Amino acid sequence: MKKSIIVAATAFAVAACGQNNSDLQEKVESYAVVEVSSPLYDALSDNDKKIVGLFREAAEIMDGLFWKQTFGDKAEMEALTDENEKAYAMINYGPWDHLDNNEPFVSGYGAKPLGCCYYPQDMTMEEWEAFDDPDKLSLYTVVRRDENGALKTVWYRDEYKEELDKVCALLEEAAALTTNEGMRTYLTERVKAFRTDDYLASDMAWMDMKDCNMDLVIGPIENYDDHLFEAKAAYEAFILLKDETRSANLAKYVALLPTLQTMLPCAPEYKTFVPGTSSDLNVYDAIYYAGDCNAGSKTIAINLPNDERVHAAKGARRLQLYNSMMAKFDKIMAPIGEVLMTPEQLKYLSADAFFWNVTFHEVAHGLGVKQTVNGKGTVDQAMGDQKTSWEEAKADILGLFMVSKLIDMGEITDITKEESVATFIAGIVRSVRFGFASSHGKANMMCYNYMEDHGAFTRNAEGKWVIDFEKAAAAIDSWASLILETQATGNFEFAQQYAADNASIREALAADIEKVNGAGIPRDITFDFKW
Repeated sequence: MKKSIIVAATAFAVAACGQNNSDLQEKVESYAVVEVSSPLYDALSDNDKKIVGLFREAAEIMDGLFWKQTFGDKAEMEALTDENEKAYAMINYGPWDHLDNNEPFVSGYGAKPLGCCYYPQDMTMEEWEAFDDPDKLSLYTVVRRDENGALKTVWYRDEYKEELDKVCALLEEAAALTTNEGMRTYLTERVKAFRTDDYLASDMAWMDMKDCNMDLVIGPIENYDDHLFEAKAAYEAFILLKDETRSANLAKYVALLPTLQTMLPCAPEYKTFVPGTSSDLNVYDAIYYAGDCNAGSKTIAINLPNDERVHAAKGARRLQLYNSMMAKFDKIMAPIGEVLMTPEQLKYLSADAFFWNVTFHEVAHGLGVKQTVNGKGTVDQAMGDQKTSWEEAKADILGLFMVSKLIDMGEITDITKEESVATFIAGIVRSVRFGFASSHGKANMMCYNYMEDHGAFTRNAEGKWVIDFEKAAAAIDSWASLILETQATGNFEFAQQYAADNASIREALAADIEKVNGAGIPRDITFDFKW
């Protein structure tokens, strides 16, 4: 029998995996509930509040579409009679635990299909390879079977037409209400995009929308949910309110991007890309999450659009979600530091450093190269299924590199390099607790293991971290150089083997995580929207 490529090896072994209720209750409680509100919302005009209300209605539809993509019928989870199972399924958008490598936690469900609902569950590799359709790897198509059982592609605009028509009507109403020309243009173009599956014009319009007090990120955007080919975009939405004061403080860094690119610790041929200076760095309070971004661990920063045509023409926008970020620091990062760091170095754990590290993680996605230097095509093409984990590793370490350089240059003055490094290492442990199923998780483990292998930190007799800041600085440079070279040369074979050897939780780190878990520190946050 030809084996389906859509499901993991144990997918057809229906699991007797219902966990005992106390264990599942602990999982539910491992998400700290955060009440989401913002003084920025209270300051909105009545008209702007109407617009935000329309955005929320559209976002709720995105939420339903993501359920269809990642699981199927949400009603199956809503019908669960065990309250802990139901609560945890709502957090995870299905019966698979995002923070435990997608292990099933509801009886009767096996492994999560690698291709979710983007492809037929019974599709074989032979079928896929024989399927000659130029759109089969499009971000905006699903693969279905025709009346004869053969594979076919269906555009999102057709597959989800009923829901998208409602979204378009809501965005058109919001466009008629707004007094901001940039927002009106963006919403108008986004409606066209939903109807055509061509998002370039709306992404360009979003790049130009820089003077609005609110923002809506909406659509099929990231492809992390597709663990089969990383080819299909998942629906999501953020509703954001701009923090004008904090945003103004970040504006100057955009002009420094070309300079920072030249400073990267690698050979000159690996940093030839010139970042666009139409990019912007802004700070927002997030007042609503829906769909992909709300599943499992919560996003605290946005770096969009993903389209490299937009990057070349206009750069990208980096949106820091300040209220979500500070909630994670207060409820998770600070307690982790108390458990793992020596009292002498705990002083280096800093909320401000967390903000800067996350901010420049997003900036780092725009650095390096986009095309390989040896004719292998784009970096994404050459890196295959390693592309996102290595891209996230690049962003992790280059973000830290840039913060250190900007401190040296006197451009960042409210933290020290020691604070940046110590907070970064603690932040990796925070992220590693999300598991290693995701590209972010693999990237975090590669970074952590590289830093430890190169002496950036050791453990004292009590098992507490002792950071060697001089060795940490050298490790930052050498790890960044290795990643940049791997991407620029499209060295997929090396990337795959390196990840196999190093994207894992080793014994010492497992013990650290056990300490953190034993202290009852939440793994992540979940939202209670208070507006």
